[in-house]
Amino acid sequence: MKENIKAIQAYSAQNYEQMIRRPEGQLPYPFIVPGSASYNDCLWDWDSWLTDVAVRQIMLDNGKESPDFESAEKGCILNFLAHTGKNGRMPIMLKANSMFPKEGSNVNTNIHKPCLTQHAAFIIGQNKGDGEWLRPYLKKLQSFIHYYMEHMRHPATGLYFWLDDLAIGVDNDPCTFYRPRESSASVYLNCLIYRELLAMVYIEERLGESGEEYLKEAQHLKAAVNEHLWDERNGFYYSADLNLRPIDPDDWLHRGMPRHWDCVLQKIDCWSGALVLWAGITDSERASRMVEENLTQERLFNGKYGVRTLAKTEPMYRVVASNNPSCWLGPVWGVSNYLCFRGLVQYGFDKEAADLAGKTIRLFGEDLRRSDQMHEYYDPDTGEGVMNPGFQNWNLLANNMIAWLEGREVMREF
Repeated sequence: MKENIKAIQAYSAQNYEQMIRRPEGQLPYPFIVPGSASYNDCLWDWDSWLTDVAVRQIMLDNGKESPDFESAEKGCILNFLAHTGKNGRMPIMLKANSMFPKEGSNVNTNIHKPCLTQHAAFIIGQNKGDGEWLRPYLKKLQSFIHYYMEHMRHPATGLYFWLDDLAIGVDNDPCTFYRPRESSASVYLNCLIYRELLAMVYIEERLGESGEEYLKEAQHLKAAVNEHLWDERNGFYYSADLNLRPIDPDDWLHRGMPRHWDCVLQKIDCWSGALVLWAGITDSERASRMVEENLTQERLFNGKYGVRTLAKTEPMYRVVASNNPSCWLGPVWGVSNYLCFRGLVQYGFDKEAADLAGKTIRLFGEDLRRSDQMHEYYDPDTGEGVMNPGFQNWNLLANNMIAWLEGREVMREF
């Protein structure tokens, strides 16, 4: 363990300062890239948010404060807001001379994942609650959240859905990938939006606004997740299928007993069901069942090196090298290990959190000592890197786990 920690900390200290980029082209502000080698010219949505959290921990551990980094943190937010349409649509990725999706592209595709407000709230928290730098852009930030509320919310359940399966972050999650449009009430998406709404409340309060609208929506969403996405039989949360035929009173076949349900659970065992712990949506009784009956079960999620992104019992389970989409059908990812770890800590499962932190530290430490680099994702049983050597990004959140294990101050996302 000591050797692995030493390897991770040395590697992190050597590389984190190389993740700042100067303004260039259509990126008018400095920004953070996911890694000094891999994806080193891209501003990505949830990547920049979690990389920021990791780098803040590294700077804390090394006793360094960087004005350049603070400008780049804010620049991640401001660059995206600079390319936000009046209707709130925001790109998922920006480069100096391109963006994804392209401006003017089909408005029925997904947008920036709901983590920008959380990222902004994290930065404000690091600046002792000072959000004045964001005040001129508050309406744009509100329009971004309202796009989700107006275009991606299912009226009957109150759950949020993906417009399609484009760039959802967990690329080929079978609950969304290859599914019909506007049919996936992803538990991953709904957990992100819940935290996004709470972050908006925090920001508005810092700026003298009420935040009441977003607090009410967060409360409604929390109730919707607990009502519609919990499975009492398996003790776990699942995504839901919204692709149901409308109730038609003139349809002779169905009118004798119209459906009384508004969605159907997709009982596919994905790691993202555990995000309700990270988001703080569930209660202690359900949390205990999730941990005992699912997360700690070796036949399901519990691999030698961390959390399988898809349970080994699922017929879709695969650990293969794939890019665009990346493989989320079972491999261990640094981000899923970290977010599950945070959820375990939040609900007081310290023993299980320590076990997962230890596995993650061993995963990255062994890779660094073996190959002098990290990979994008890994085999859960062997710890072998599967894809993209040189990847850094949220893998550096291992430093936050180390700090927690050692009882030191821990940076955590909003």
